[in-house]
Amino acid sequence: KDGIDNPALSLAEDTDGEAAGEPRFYLLSKGSAETFGFCLHEELGGRGHVVGQVELGGLAQRRGLRDGDRLLQVNGRFVDHLDHQRVVQRIKASGNQVLLAVLDGDSYAAAKALGRDLAQLLPADVRPRLCHVRRDKNGFGFSVSGPEGTKGTFQLSVRHGGPADRAGVPTGSWLLELNGASVRSCSRAQLARKLKQSGSKVTLLVASGAVEEFYRLRGLQVPAAAADASWLPYKARELRMVKGPGGYGFLLKEDDCGAGAIGQFLWEVDAGLAAERAGMREGDRVLAVNGESIEGLDHQQTVLRIRAHEDRVTLLVIDPASDEFYRSVRLGDPRAAGRARLWGGSQPQTRVGRSLQGSRLAVELHEPRNSPPRCSFPAGAVPSAVPRGR
Repeated sequence: KDGIDNPALSLAEDTDGEAAGEPRFYLLSKGSAETFGFCLHEELGGRGHVVGQVELGGLAQRRGLRDGDRLLQVNGRFVDHLDHQRVVQRIKASGNQVLLAVLDGDSYAAAKALGRDLAQLLPADVRPRLCHVRRDKNGFGFSVSGPEGTKGTFQLSVRHGGPADRAGVPTGSWLLELNGASVRSCSRAQLARKLKQSGSKVTLLVASGAVEEFYRLRGLQVPAAAADASWLPYKARELRMVKGPGGYGFLLKEDDCGAGAIGQFLWEVDAGLAAERAGMREGDRVLAVNGESIEGLDHQQTVLRIRAHEDRVTLLVIDPASDEFYRSVRLGDPRAAGRARLWGGSQPQTRVGRSLQGSRLAVELHEPRNSPPRCSFPAGAVPSAVPRGR
């Protein structure tokens, strides 16, 4: 009756099944033209990350998120202790799918008043695992079993010491994706063909029995966005640089980075200067500056981030091969992605290397001639609220 008389109630899908006072888990999956349908606020006094402005009939409201919920986890990682901007960046970097764990406001306040460790309210690890397996002369080192005649249900037996074991595939785990594509609709014969077509290497998204059960009991699909990628051979690198008399010694250039996105790339690394000594390689893409994602920043804003500390900077970068790998398994943006194109023709670039005045960083903006006026953006890298999922 309430659902009939109150349209707002009829829109909410009861998918969480959690008791009052316990964390609730929601997997939000949107299309590229859709939004998550909520904002994230920060209250004064350290009262957590607050869900607000939940759109009536929007994705978040349909899944069950409520105004006043406190966000505890993003993609299986505890975030209550993080500063607000980093939490916003984690949600944005998740792309079109994100797994959230929340606690209602009253329960959150009560737990804080009692001094409870909120991380203890959550399961230890709800993340699936991404593993990259290279075939040896005996194969990939795993076999597949499952109910006869049932599609998409595949359990892996792993040979001890074999390629799959060395790549981190747990024996008894469930196969969810193969090379970035779901296997939910695959038969045993179709899966065998896909494995054969993979050649000498294959990337698997797998979940242990406990992780698979966690999602199944809540009616949730296991999200690739929440995967533990620590077993992958492809990783981002951290470059720590202290500027010398010749500056840092590299060129920062904005360019396409695939799928219509824009990124900031490193080129013309000067021999013997700080960038080369830190291990910078031409073609690396910048993911973060001084521990903060550059997701959403344009070229000029990224330069200002690099210049924020006059004599030192730390860049998180990824090489082209690793970048391409993450895109191939639908994790094409491991930390950040450029969004705004400021010029329609050739891209802006900045020389980061020559000293102009003492220890100040030299910045020479090279812009195309006869380019249209530069767009004006508000100060600050990331807004204080999740901008409706964009």
